[in-house]
Amino acid sequence: MPDPRSYMIEERLRSAKRILVVSSGKGGVGKSLVASLVASVLAREGKRVGLLDLDFTSPSTHVVLGAGDARLTEDRGIVPAHVQGLEYVSIVSYSHDDPLPLRGADISNALIELLAVTRWPDVDYLIIDMPPGTGDAMLDLVRLLKRVEFIIVTTPSPLAFETVKKVVTLLSEMKVPIAGMIENMKVKGSRFIEEQAVILRVPYWGALPYDTQIEDSLGSVSKLLRTSFGKELREMVLLRLR
Repeated sequence: MPDPRSYMIEERLRSAKRILVVSSGKGGVGKSLVASLVASVLAREGKRVGLLDLDFTSPSTHVVLGAGDARLTEDRGIVPAHVQGLEYVSIVSYSHDDPLPLRGADISNALIELLAVTRWPDVDYLIIDMPPGTGDAMLDLVRLLKRVEFIIVTTPSPLAFETVKKVVTLLSEMKVPIAGMIENMKVKGSRFIEEQAVILRVPYWGALPYDTQIEDSLGSVSKLLRTSFGKELREMVLLRLR
C-alpha cells in the first residue's frame, strides 16, 4: 500500500515553482556552501526562496548561514524559520549537535516525514541540500518529487569525478533533469571537468576558485558573497537561473 504521506508531500510542495536539488558524488566538495549561496543570491535578487537541508550525514548549511539558533514553529505542520531572507528548514533543528545514526529504512522515513510535515509558503525556488552519493535519500527524493532538477557539484579531482559520473549516469537513466554542473576549488587551468561535462551532456556552469577567505566568512552571507568564490557563484546564478 502506498505511503499516504506521499500525497501530502505533493500538496506541501505545490507552492514551489522550481525545485533545485544540490548534490555531489562525495562529501567535502563544497556542496552545502554552494546550496546556501545559490539560495542567498536568488533571495537578494528579490526571489522568494526556501532552503531545505536534508544532508543527514553532515548538515552544515546552518554554519554557512550563521543559523545555529534558527527555530521552527508548528501550525498545522512545521513552519520554516526566517533566516537571511530565506525560508529555512534543517535537519539540525531536530538533531541539534548530535549525530544522526540513521540507516536504510530510517533514512527514508525521516526524509518522507520531514517533507510531509513542512508547510512551505509560496516560493519561486526551493533549494534542497542532499547527502552526497546515490543512496536512499536521493532515490527517495526522485521518487517522491516529480519536478526536481539537479545541480551537481564536483572538484577538479579525477577521483572525485569518478563518483560524480555515477550520480549523473543514474539521474540520466531515471530521466531526471540536470540543470548544470559546478566545478569547485579550481586552482589550475585544466579543462578536465568541463570536457567531461560535455561528454556526459550536462551543462557546465563554470568553475569556482579555491578561496582562502571562505573559512573566515562563514556565518555571514554578506561576507561570503564578497569573496571571489561568492562573486563567481553569483554570476553563474544570475546567468543560469534568472
